[in-house]
Amino acid sequence: MPDAGTRRLPDPKDSPMISVVLRCCACLLICAALIGPAPAQDSQAPIQQLLQTHGEIIKKSSRRTIGPAIDALANSGMVEAQSILQRWQDKEMWYNKSTGVFVFAQPAEGDALALFDVAGGGALPQGDADDYKQLKPNSGIRAMIGAALVQFQLNSPDPAERAVALSAIERDADPSHLTALRSVAATETDPALKLRKERLERLLTIRFDTDDTARIAAIESFSGDLGVDLRAALNPLVATRIEVGETVPDGARALEVGSDALPRVTAYDALIARDLAPPRVSTDNMRDTLIANIDAGQIAGVQVASLNTDDARAAAYALLAASGLAQPLVTEADIDAALASFRFFEVFTGAPLPVAQAAQTALEQIETRVAVNQTADLALDALSLASIYFLAAIGLAITFGVMGVINMAHGEFIMMGAYTGYVVQLFIPDYTLSILLAIPLAFMVTFGAGVAMERLVIRWLYHRPLETLLATFGVSIALQQLAKNIFGTQARPLTAPGWLDGSWVINDIVSISYIRIAIFFLALMFLALFLFVMKRTRLGLEVRAVTQNPRMAASMGINPDRINMLTFGFGSGIAGIAGVAIGLYSKVTSEMGSEYIVQSFMTVVVGGVGNIWGTLLGATMVGTLQKGIEWLNPSNTLAAQTYMILFIILFIQFRPRGIIALKGRAAEA
Repeated sequence: MPDAGTRRLPDPKDSPMISVVLRCCACLLICAALIGPAPAQDSQAPIQQLLQTHGEIIKKSSRRTIGPAIDALANSGMVEAQSILQRWQDKEMWYNKSTGVFVFAQPAEGDALALFDVAGGGALPQGDADDYKQLKPNSGIRAMIGAALVQFQLNSPDPAERAVALSAIERDADPSHLTALRSVAATETDPALKLRKERLERLLTIRFDTDDTARIAAIESFSGDLGVDLRAALNPLVATRIEVGETVPDGARALEVGSDALPRVTAYDALIARDLAPPRVSTDNMRDTLIANIDAGQIAGVQVASLNTDDARAAAYALLAASGLAQPLVTEADIDAALASFRFFEVFTGAPLPVAQAAQTALEQIETRVAVNQTADLALDALSLASIYFLAAIGLAITFGVMGVINMAHGEFIMMGAYTGYVVQLFIPDYTLSILLAIPLAFMVTFGAGVAMERLVIRWLYHRPLETLLATFGVSIALQQLAKNIFGTQARPLTAPGWLDGSWVINDIVSISYIRIAIFFLALMFLALFLFVMKRTRLGLEVRAVTQNPRMAASMGINPDRINMLTFGFGSGIAGIAGVAIGLYSKVTSEMGSEYIVQSFMTVVVGGVGNIWGTLLGATMVGTLQKGIEWLNPSNTLAAQTYMILFIILFIQFRPRGIIALKGRAAEA
């Protein structure tokens, strides 16, 4: 037992309260040891020292002087550089007014600022907003920072971000981007981006490299290229200036005074600008000088009242000049003498002579290739338009070319087919499926409409062309009005499938839309279908028999009435299919058929009535002619169509039966 006089200290285990307090203190000590002291800003960090080196121009924030600071950050190789540039651009950079130390800052509660170290971005104790000043770069400085950030984006692991950086350089390149591209082009793993980087690096070499040999090599590496970006890089290199001298230096192009390149007036103005010839006396100067020298109603002894003509005033001015009171007049002889004393030539101002000559050679080659490709593009457009006209006219080639019926309502069958496609798409949202269903459905609808028209109108008017023309024209107007009553006057959409969106781009000059390509192949398909029906089927045999000799065909057991009905319906059905195809390319309205009826008749007549191959050649001729005239007169397409019609009228005068004329009995029918 303890001694009675000895006082025992209390054991912490005996007091629960004391035990809890001790444990809490221990935990706090352990946490403090783990967390460490509050972070302090590292003012000696390399990135901070770099900012301090350029601190004055950074704080001044002038677009004219800020460049070296931005370049120093971008080229420092420090990991914090990208973050600093980004946050500087976002206006999150501040500096301490007393110490000049740079920090990242964001507004906190009240006047406090949440501060972060530029070296690593660690949180710092809050500061008072009055002690710090925010950097507010203007739009020009932000653009410069954005250009500097591009080199960091070029090294991003994200291909999308690298693509964005390339697009930014393409929009607004500067010499610093050339070095950045050269450093990353070889390490690019994405094949498409690698091609873009290599191309862009060569373009920037042409624009910014200081080595003429490298620039010339880059220009020559683009042999055969028709890119607009290449021409944009080459054009500034061939800028010229007219110079004057006693001899033409090597490499300069001599100019002849009075030629288109150097008019006489321009040449003399060049001499005046260089103080090599006296300036001309303008009419205003002459008048002011004469007025200033009036004395007692006279000028140099000549009565003012007699100076009522230009020659009289010029003579009075010459007297003043002779007496030294006015600048001498410059006569035509003086101008000729001055021009004969000097040589005029062009010198390149956009680049050194070897680079400029290489660029000029490349541009001349490009100009030739551009002309060839423009011709190819025009030919593609003409072929595309010809396929549209052929598709619109193939049904008319049957009703007019084979049957001899002038059907002015043929365009309305095209319109009916287009509206059929529109209605199908209202119920079937899948555009591919709806078009596949619309084609046979449009054939059936217009086939039925054609049969009904033949039974009700056409059958009573065979061999009466004028009455047929008037009757079908009335039907045309009625069908247009019916379409307006059902669908309204607003254009309706007939949407092509997604796989027909866009264009087949061969180069920057030659391209053709996928819809036009589809229409071209559809026209070929219906050419093959027409030939098959007319040459390989019983219906085609009977149609040809009735067309050539109806009485003989009837005596062989063929019903001419039935054949005429089916033939007219077949031609109308093909027009309906043409309407679906044309509706994908053109607007669907009640008047769309009238836009093609004239061209359809011209196609059939020019090609040769009754001959499908003639219709094909006629469509090619009409389409090519229209595109050629539009190219010569692009601002007025209506005039182009007028010229085309006049040309075709003249063509028919010399070849009334068309390109391919029928021979024998068929031609006499």
